[in-house]
Amino acid sequence: MKTIAILSRKGGTGKTTLAIHLSVAAEQAGHTTALIDLDPQASATSWRDIRENKTPAVISAHASRLQQILHLAKDNGATFTIIDTAPHTESTALDAATAAQFAVIPCKPALIDLKAIGSTINIIRLANVPARIVLNGVPPRGNVTAEARKAIGHYDVVCAPCEIGNRIAFNYAYTAGLTVQEYEPRGKASNEIREFYTYIAKEMEL
Repeated sequence: MKTIAILSRKGGTGKTTLAIHLSVAAEQAGHTTALIDLDPQASATSWRDIRENKTPAVISAHASRLQQILHLAKDNGATFTIIDTAPHTESTALDAATAAQFAVIPCKPALIDLKAIGSTINIIRLANVPARIVLNGVPPRGNVTAEARKAIGHYDVVCAPCEIGNRIAFNYAYTAGLTVQEYEPRGKASNEIREFYTYIAKEMEL
């Protein structure tokens, strides 16, 4: 079973949205997926509660139970597990990063987010886990992406070549208990998620 942690010490970067969408993308690629929700706000769990489809499994848990939940997921046939973490909690982020074989750090292309990313990178270095940064919530116009990539270059962590736009489809899909791949299969948001999943799957050798 492969495990990926979605990490950001800053709130509002889109961790839960990314976790939900990667979990469904993995299922669509043939994996049996479990999403472990370590965030006390339980946004992924709330999404599961309004979702008609029974999969992917979403498990709300405390970080102290993470290893037991991972073993349970594996025993129940999961081949791919995603850990959604809370911001501002160093110990939880470190537990998740240590338990994973790979980490994704979502980052919005804004100055405050780019400055805050350093504390998350410290976590992945402590855990000694490979990671990729992904630009998330990218506006449709302007040159902020190039500037953000230049700023990220100082951290010596690879930034994914693909990016995820700031699209209203994500909000509509969440409130319907869906992902954009299900809500708007041929939309730009769906294409971006599929492209990012394909990239991550290759990097993780899924």
